[in-house]
Amino acid sequence: MLVEVWRSGFLESVHRGSLVVVGPDGAVLHAVGDVDRPVLPRSANKPVQATALLAAGWTPRSDDELAIGAGSHSGEDGHRELVAGMLAAADLTPGDLGCPPALPSHEATRAAWLAAGRAPERLAMNCSGKHAAMLSACVAAGWPTGGYLDRAHPLQQAVEARLGEAAGAPVSAVVVDGCGAPQHALPLAGLARGVASLVEAAPGTRDRLVADAMRAHPWSVAGTGREDTDLMRAVPGLLVKGGADGVHVAAVPGRGAVALKLDDGGDRGRTPALCAGLLRLGVPAGQLAPWAQTPVPGGDGVVGEVRPAAALTG
Repeated sequence: MLVEVWRSGFLESVHRGSLVVVGPDGAVLHAVGDVDRPVLPRSANKPVQATALLAAGWTPRSDDELAIGAGSHSGEDGHRELVAGMLAAADLTPGDLGCPPALPSHEATRAAWLAAGRAPERLAMNCSGKHAAMLSACVAAGWPTGGYLDRAHPLQQAVEARLGEAAGAPVSAVVVDGCGAPQHALPLAGLARGVASLVEAAPGTRDRLVADAMRAHPWSVAGTGREDTDLMRAVPGLLVKGGADGVHVAAVPGRGAVALKLDDGGDRGRTPALCAGLLRLGVPAGQLAPWAQTPVPGGDGVVGEVRPAAALTG
């Protein structure tokens, strides 16, 4: 197991899964569960994926655009404006996006939309930055923008090859993600190795450009109050990216990376497990304290916590 849920001193439940810690060279330093079994990293694949878009010729006008192209934003006003600007620069419109319409995930923004009777929009979907970056890469490479989400499209072929290269293992399955784009199965250890390679890359390379943009503009990666944004602000040099269904990956230059998958696809155990892995890489406990345990509410107070299991802390 990876994490335990305690309520008023009673062990309520456990969350099983897998976690791997690798060094800067990709060597496995610690593993819990089957870290060679392919998983769907979901949005945790985005940082490496973005390097393939740069290789195709995408030239972001700012590091903010690169960060949101590798991110999963909350649909706040600034996020949507940034993505709309990316599309306009490539002579595209929100109608070219292949992701589905959505309401903003940022609570206050969503509440304002609902109060105003505003309908879901493609720009507000959390993956619209990735889709705008994909479309921009197609325009730069001279590839058709129509069908850009098909696995056989040259853009998706380049993405698939790049993900396997960075992981040191071939993509074992390709499915359709929630945003409509192809999603690629990789071993958990391969996910960690790929993200570690970004922070270890030489300055000015495509890999390092993605890592530097995300770390310099964490709000564009996620948004207000989001764990990825706040963790990157709290821990110098940290690159972190969550994915749906219980996946998280983080890397620290010169130390290595952590990747995890909770089998139940839940969220509340992710950051305690992630922090336990980062502690093994030497990240100071004080920097991780706000995320090392997740409070369990009861009535008007806190009656317990979600905390790492002994397999991670022993």
